Amino acid sequence: MPTTERSGCEIYYERTAGDPDREPVVLVGDLGMGAWQWGWQYAGLTGRDTIVYDHRGSGRSAEPPGPYTIRDLVDDFEAVLGAESIPRAHVVGCGLGGCVGLAVARQTGRVRSLTLLGTPISGPGYDASKLQANPADSSALRTSTETLLSAAFCESQPEVVDQILEWRGDEDATPAAQDAQQAAVEGFDAEPLYELTRPALVVAGGQDTVVDSTESRRLAEDLPRGELLEFPEAGHLVGVERSAALNDRLIEWLASVES
Repeated sequence: MPTTERSGCEIYYERTAGDPDREPVVLVGDLGMGAWQWGWQYAGLTGRDTIVYDHRGSGRSAEPPGPYTIRDLVDDFEAVLGAESIPRAHVVGCGLGGCVGLAVARQTGRVRSLTLLGTPISGPGYDASKLQANPADSSALRTSTETLLSAAFCESQPEVVDQILEWRGDEDATPAAQDAQQAAVEGFDAEPLYELTRPALVVAGGQDTVVDSTESRRLAEDLPRGELLEFPEAGHLVGVERSAALNDRLIEWLASVES
């Protein structure tokens, strides 16, 4: 199991080797969630060098005392890239992970492009309560998970919902670590957006209960090279609900950025 360390905090990550002529993709997860969140994209980016890791406090990474800051999470991101000798990568982030991606783009030269799923412009645009649930409380996990997905998806694919519940029970952050990660979001502000000039694909679920789709539209409009991809029927976990369509568009978009 590959790990790296930053300021005494061990960060777990996985890497799938791909085409060395293409820049790698790093998948950055949402508040409280383990790397399970990216199973659909990690498998779908065929032929790409892809990295997924657990935030401090989540999954198999260490849980130092909180609160955490966005700078802490940017440092963890850089530690993973440094461990793998990657100078620059495409960043795909959801929620908290999208905030980290925006911060990395502002603070470093490591970002080739951004793909931002359900990502707020600042802390007030993010309702962390919908994500927070004690992984030891199966009832709370189910309520949270069903809130993050559309009602139609939950009804049509109950077996996927059950699998997500199992993963969340095994990998999601403790309540204390969730609070520590929430502090990072609360202190986040991506403005001024006109300074963030990397290509950015903003992905919105029309039924998102964590980040309203109007926030995603404004993010796409105000980023100088922003582009909006909206799935009106999907919830916050759009990467789960519309994985095939999203993966196809993502592969196509990454190729266009590199051409």
